[in-house]
Amino acid sequence: MLKGISPLISPELLAVLSRMGHGDEIVLADAHFPGDRFNDRVLRADGLRIPALLDGILPLFELDTYADAPLIMMAAVEGDTLDPAVEASYLVPIHHHAPQAPAISRLDRFPFYDRAQDAFAVVMTGETAKYGNIILKKGVTPTD
Repeated sequence: MLKGISPLISPELLAVLSRMGHGDEIVLADAHFPGDRFNDRVLRADGLRIPALLDGILPLFELDTYADAPLIMMAAVEGDTLDPAVEASYLVPIHHHAPQAPAISRLDRFPFYDRAQDAFAVVMTGETAKYGNIILKKGVTPTD
């Protein structure tokens, strides 16, 4: 265990976050997401909810300030509706650790899958919220 790092961050996740470069993306996927179908680097965070993981990751992870959308969630499929409480729960740790972050963008299902395929890694969580997936784009870590 390390000081200053959330115990929710596994050694494998810490290593992946460290190896990511600016512009790389990581998917925090809900429990229903077909992660292994889209990416060869899948980490398990079973039982953990995404807001708690965001609270552990964002102190260690600079969001990309050059990207228009460093935070992306999946848009609802036609006929479905989004639960606004899901995004609101994600915004709590985001606003706490990255108050200057732009609004979360939405991406349709299949383009989201394409992004997951190109992502540095997919973290399979215990999040059960429908449309609970979120992509984080890593920025340049400040040196000061």
